[in-house]
Amino acid sequence: MSLAAESPSPSSPSSSSGSDDFAALLDAELELTSAADSASAGDPSAATDDDDEGGDEEEEDVVVVVEQEDAIVEQSSTKRRRVEDQHRHQAVVMKSDEDTVGSSKDVKIDECPPHPGFFGGLCYRCGKRQDEEDVPGVAFGYIHKGLRLGTTEIDRLRGADLKNLLRERKLVLILDLDHTLINSTKLFDLSAAENELGIQSAAKEVVPDRSLFTLETMQMLTKLRPFVRRFLKEASDMFEMYIYTMGDKAYAIEIAKLLDPDNVYFGSKVISNSDCTQRHQKGLDVVLGDESVAVILDDTEYVWQKHKENLILMERYHYFASSCRQFGFGARSLSETMQDERENDGALATILDVLERIHTIFFDPVIKRVRQEVLQGCKLVFTRVFPLHQRQQDQMLWKMAEQLGAVCCTDVDSTVTHVVALDLGTEKARWAVSNKKFLVHPRWIEAANFRWQRQQEEDFPVARPKEKGKENAADAPISKENGDKNAADAANAKKGNENVADAGSTKEGSKENADDAANSEEGSKENADDAANAEKSKSDGAASGATGS
Repeated sequence: MSLAAESPSPSSPSSSSGSDDFAALLDAELELTSAADSASAGDPSAATDDDDEGGDEEEEDVVVVVEQEDAIVEQSSTKRRRVEDQHRHQAVVMKSDEDTVGSSKDVKIDECPPHPGFFGGLCYRCGKRQDEEDVPGVAFGYIHKGLRLGTTEIDRLRGADLKNLLRERKLVLILDLDHTLINSTKLFDLSAAENELGIQSAAKEVVPDRSLFTLETMQMLTKLRPFVRRFLKEASDMFEMYIYTMGDKAYAIEIAKLLDPDNVYFGSKVISNSDCTQRHQKGLDVVLGDESVAVILDDTEYVWQKHKENLILMERYHYFASSCRQFGFGARSLSETMQDERENDGALATILDVLERIHTIFFDPVIKRVRQEVLQGCKLVFTRVFPLHQRQQDQMLWKMAEQLGAVCCTDVDSTVTHVVALDLGTEKARWAVSNKKFLVHPRWIEAANFRWQRQQEEDFPVARPKEKGKENAADAPISKENGDKNAADAANAKKGNENVADAGSTKEGSKENADDAANSEEGSKENADDAANAEKSKSDGAASGATGS
């Protein structure tokens, strides 16, 4: 969880430009810490004390380092003094402006004390140093070294985290390491049989999807439990996951790198024995997840005395011979027999099925409860939104508002908070305006349903009468222009139809004329033939007369 994301935004009433002062304090603190770390990293005094020849040189180096640290402290003190001067200046300004109401700076100063938390001994809201009376709270060193949160701030962060988790349909899963997800052994604890089988050499082989690793710096071997990679992948869709081990911090971080090489499952959520608030006991007080949604997977019950109801007891994973000896098993270990748990029906595969059922059963009623919080406290009246002569209670928008937690009614009264309307032309809409009630468009309910959050009412306005009149006035010349245009278009269309008819008549007349011309030509031809025949008959007659003579 990001503290920055959950802290009040600069625009909120509880914040102010004093956040710049806090940033300056943080910069000074981080600069001091990083410079001191770099100085100590290069400190020759950290070398072995057996080297007597370089004793004088070491003393000189120590003097130099001390001088450097003094300079750093002095620089940091200068920054702090500058910040304190800024605070005093702000106090003077606010004192001279007491009549100003709602000043964000005034609100900020009133909030501390109590302090929400401390970072490096400084309150991360007002920058004040941590006093003895400010000690109560819980250290969250696994999130950031030097971070301590007060009870009120822890509750606030858990509440915000719970809402985010429920929106994402997720719960919290706390995972133990040894004998739950992995099994580890010291190299000197390997049995003769394990050494003969060359288990150390096998751990150094780099092969795809390997499950046996060597932790060189710790002189250890670690074996991942079968199915663990798929388990983490599928569980991450249902849970926000933490590692919680009684092992040391360095060991926990190394194992987390093996289980989550891409750092997508755990992030900083790796809790070790140094983070526990009670010796030899694990507790959810150092987890920024709400206890009501936490599920714990661990092979040891007695370390969870306060949270047994949240615990799913795991079957222990004994891979190495040293693990069997530790718990009094006389049988040969899995490593000695060169066997392992089965992937498909092993302990993790079985537990994953249980987690899926828990997730499903949990979210059936929870989804309904979270949805009803969206419009909780709103009382709605609808006007001219639904069709006439139909029951409003049967309409989808009415039912949607009720599912979001709103109370819907048909008549207005003083308890009504919202009137839902499409326009201001109804008596109920005008009542909302005159009584200063929220007047919203139906899309306000739809947006809340999609976003699972109550939306700003001013983003879903209903048009005011003047605005509607202006729109009508603006639309009038446009309508007239469109009417004239439509009339012109109709006239043109009519004229076009006449032209088409004329064209058809012309075409038909042309065809008739062509037929007449053809008939005339044929008649002329016939006449010419007749004339020719007549001439021929005449000639024949004359010839016959001559012959007869």
